[in-house]
Amino acid sequence: MTTKLRSPSETLRFGLFLGTPTLIWQVAFFLVPLGFLVAMTFWSVRSFRLTPDFTLANWTMILNAGFFRSAFVYTFLMSLLAGLIASLAAFPVAYALTFRVSPGLKRLLVFMLVVPFFTSFPVRVYSMQIFFSPSGIINTALAPLGLGPISVLNSPTGTMIGFLTLTAPLVILLQTIALGAVDRQLIEAAHNLRCGRLRTIFTVIIPSARVGLVVAGAFAFVLAFGDYISPQFLGGSNPPTLSILIADQVKSGNHWPRASVVAVIMIATLMLVLGVLLKLAYGGRRAAR
Repeated sequence: MTTKLRSPSETLRFGLFLGTPTLIWQVAFFLVPLGFLVAMTFWSVRSFRLTPDFTLANWTMILNAGFFRSAFVYTFLMSLLAGLIASLAAFPVAYALTFRVSPGLKRLLVFMLVVPFFTSFPVRVYSMQIFFSPSGIINTALAPLGLGPISVLNSPTGTMIGFLTLTAPLVILLQTIALGAVDRQLIEAAHNLRCGRLRTIFTVIIPSARVGLVVAGAFAFVLAFGDYISPQFLGGSNPPTLSILIADQVKSGNHWPRASVVAVIMIATLMLVLGVLLKLAYGGRRAAR
């Protein structure tokens, strides 16, 4: 039986046929709105109404505002910390799912990781308020022991708990996929050379799965950086994040142009961070080739 090879032009046409609907969708619902968002940063607001214009006043106002710089630093550092904590906490779980549990138990545990995505995140955050409120379940349980009350709501701790609740299941799944692609023969070779478990993890498994591990951490950063629910309902908007700042700009005087400036800066920051992380993930691999 012989297989007919496709010419490069036929392969290109077939690829365009498959990819064109997605390309049209991205152009219509991502690039066009993004261009409109950038254009709106130069508009004006007169008598609470948007007016097409070309002024740099919105950029000047936001970039020189101390509240914006504070919100940017706080959001960036909290998101970076969330990505780091989620990655470190998820790795042992992903390692166990990949190398230590039976296939049946692995399917069950992966299903349990997927279950939280079946419910909306705001609903989960509201349920956490019941646990962490001053008169909630945790403080009620601690009171007879003479402990507490602990303050979690309306604090950076509450925001971080929300970030980790949002990101941890996805990071575990992505890390599990990355570890599953590691060549088992490399691990067996390391054991044959009398490498201990920890040395095998740090010299064979992590370098082999580095791209997937970095991508998982990047997803955690992206989700935390743009999250509005956790800082609002668990952190109490104190201090505010960039997402809350966008909402505040819209609520106060219908300042969509200033909100658009913050949104564009957020998108630019995410692209820059993703570029650095992808460079970190692929840089050594290309050099090794």
